[in-house]
Amino acid sequence: MHTTDTAHRRAARHTLILGDPLVIRPGRIADRMLARALGASLDQQLATGCPPESSRLLAARAQDIVSLPHRESLARSWDHLLRVAWRAPTLRTPAVPLNAIAILAAEPAIRELMERLTAPLPVPAQGVAAATTPLTNATSPVYGRQSPDGLAGLARLLDDAINQLDPSRPLMGVA
Repeated sequence: MHTTDTAHRRAARHTLILGDPLVIRPGRIADRMLARALGASLDQQLATGCPPESSRLLAARAQDIVSLPHRESLARSWDHLLRVAWRAPTLRTPAVPLNAIAILAAEPAIRELMERLTAPLPVPAQGVAAATTPLTNATSPVYGRQSPDGLAGLARLLDDAINQLDPSRPLMGVA
């Protein structure tokens, strides 16, 4: 049983690099650590459609974020955001202000996003990255004061992420 676990871990540390010819290279721990440190930037690139196989760091980041434990953690973050938005705002808080009106108006879409994230099916890295960036980008419609643009902006971001997480979409770009 121990050898099966070890073999599974070793297999999970390989990175697919597309090119001529198609190659699977061993994932390097330095790539995984750097990809985690540069996560927000790499997520932004993945969310805009940059292919994960175009660089080692993007491949390492994509491999990390599409894992079910990571996606479940991301869904919990969206759930926490909803719970905080439902609470009455305090007069003084050190936290970044949330656009509670936009968040609560988008609750059905957020719940659908959470459902797609926690589905046990494989999903494209672009969809997971698109679901991550509104939470990690301080200029997203999730944060800041209530504004009319925030409602439409958050709805647009959520629709994009939900569409990208459609299990019928190809996991990799078509060549």
